[in-house]
Amino acid sequence: MTKQELYEKARALPLLPGVYIIRNQNDEIIYIGKAKRLRTRVSQYFREGVPHDAKVTRMIANAFSFDVIVTQSEFEALVLECSQIKQHRPKYNILLKDDKGYCYIRVTKEDYPRISSVLQKADDGAEYIGPYISHYAVAQMVETAVTVFGLPTCSRKFPQDIRKGRPCLNAHIGRCCAVCSGKISHEEYMQRVQDALRMIRMGKGEILRILKEKMLDASERLDFETAARCRDQISAIEKVSAGQKVVTSKIKSQDIIAFAKTADAVCAAVLRFREGRLVDKREFVFHDTADDDAVREEFYSQYYLSQSIEDGENAYDPVPPLIAVDRMPEDAQELEQLLGESRGGRVRFFVPQRGDPLRLVQLAYTNAIDRLARESGRYSRENRVLDELAGLLGLSAAPVTIESYDISNWGEGTSVAGMIVFENGKPKRSGYRRFQMKTVAGTDDYASMAETLTRRVQEYENGASGQFGIKPDLILLDGGAGQLSAVLEALKETAFADVPVFGMVKDSRHRTRALVAEKGELALNMNQSVFAFVTSVQDEVHRFAITYQRQKAKKKTFSSSLTQIPHVGEATAKALLGHFKTVGAIAQASAEELAAVKGVSRTAAAAVFANFHQEK
Repeated sequence: MTKQELYEKARALPLLPGVYIIRNQNDEIIYIGKAKRLRTRVSQYFREGVPHDAKVTRMIANAFSFDVIVTQSEFEALVLECSQIKQHRPKYNILLKDDKGYCYIRVTKEDYPRISSVLQKADDGAEYIGPYISHYAVAQMVETAVTVFGLPTCSRKFPQDIRKGRPCLNAHIGRCCAVCSGKISHEEYMQRVQDALRMIRMGKGEILRILKEKMLDASERLDFETAARCRDQISAIEKVSAGQKVVTSKIKSQDIIAFAKTADAVCAAVLRFREGRLVDKREFVFHDTADDDAVREEFYSQYYLSQSIEDGENAYDPVPPLIAVDRMPEDAQELEQLLGESRGGRVRFFVPQRGDPLRLVQLAYTNAIDRLARESGRYSRENRVLDELAGLLGLSAAPVTIESYDISNWGEGTSVAGMIVFENGKPKRSGYRRFQMKTVAGTDDYASMAETLTRRVQEYENGASGQFGIKPDLILLDGGAGQLSAVLEALKETAFADVPVFGMVKDSRHRTRALVAEKGELALNMNQSVFAFVTSVQDEVHRFAITYQRQKAKKKTFSSSLTQIPHVGEATAKALLGHFKTVGAIAQASAEELAAVKGVSRTAAAAVFANFHQEK
């Protein structure tokens, strides 16, 4: 069937919930989805003029036919969709590929054993503890234990390398017991290894109890050296724990999920807490799409209903009772019911507003952004922020050149505008420009902004050089919906008609709050890096505009004070200020010096001199 025929068929569907199954020319299922209203959802795939991302565009190009299954409720549609996707695994549905394998804790068999985390067991005579499913959790446990008990992480061999070199930096900052110095006995080293392994196996609480008992016992025996060592180890554990609030969170059993996107990929990051510990961190990247709404719609059910996870010998719930998310799923009620049946108990989605849950959702979002940066190979902070900004604004690529505008005035008919430029995420001061209003009467920020952008685009269309000859990838206005509407109207049918334009609005405390688009506001509270970047842009353009306004106001004030003198008009005052720069310098000048200024008559010079030198 042609695309038009598929559209006509979709238009005949009922406005009822159900599942739709799209097939290719070989009758293979390539996509399965659910809908609250089948006609609305399916017809949008085949209607001309509806924009789609790369993945959906390819799916539509391969679509040849579709079937639907009408259900009695949205919940039934969700259950049916999950079972059908699990059975057929269609090409264009998001597929959660599990790239995780088992990992182990390795303890070498040598005079001075080393502890490390590894992904595979080897036939090397070492002792292997595990398996564990979460390499992240294992690496965290090993790093904490090695740090607390000062075990070496260098490549030196002991006892061969003892006293054969200077201790490394870790020894100097207290992160290593400095076996290489020969100041620690073999017995004490082995005790540290055993304590580290005990901490890994039992957790921080149990090892703290044992160390406190050992410290008290040593104190009673007047073995102050051993007591001091135990005291230092207790302090180190508590210090590490205080710095790792994620691991010691009060959250008992809960998942934290956040999504991030760039112009061509979406990432879901999951932090799994069980019994107050972060037991796993997982990230799923979906390429060739920037539609995070579509990814969210499919992700939750597939992720939770396809799991059977065991953490070594200790199983933990694949579906927890609480799931903190950065945005509520549209079908949250149906998902809670479905996952509740799978869990055998109540499951609740919620968007945290404060405290540890909110900080952890922000942490999950940061991990998702970091993963997207690694995937794209754009590691610098500026690149990451621009990728994140492009994803938030729905841009096809990260903006290279960003222009921002602000209007400033100090009274009737005194409006000026500042234009600043950010290139590759950094200020480009050579591109900054200033505008003084020519056509706007009175104080009208909307009209002033429209005039500024009109003059800017005219410069570009007239073939200007320098910054005016560069077409920006993004325009940010200091202002809200009014400024945005005025500028969009001014740019219609110009060379800048296709440039994305957004307003920057502040809250009651004069802090950047959101970006304003034609369809509404885009909150920045979850996107901390974008929030910081947009704030810096807004602060810089405001600084630049208001500095120009103050300069104009100061010059205007000086000029006004001179025009109060008889025989001195605007032109004479301007000539004097242009030559002497300040009113103070004019006051100190002689009559001859004043008269020597081009454009100043002898009469005016005499009047100015008399004004500043008359007896008081």
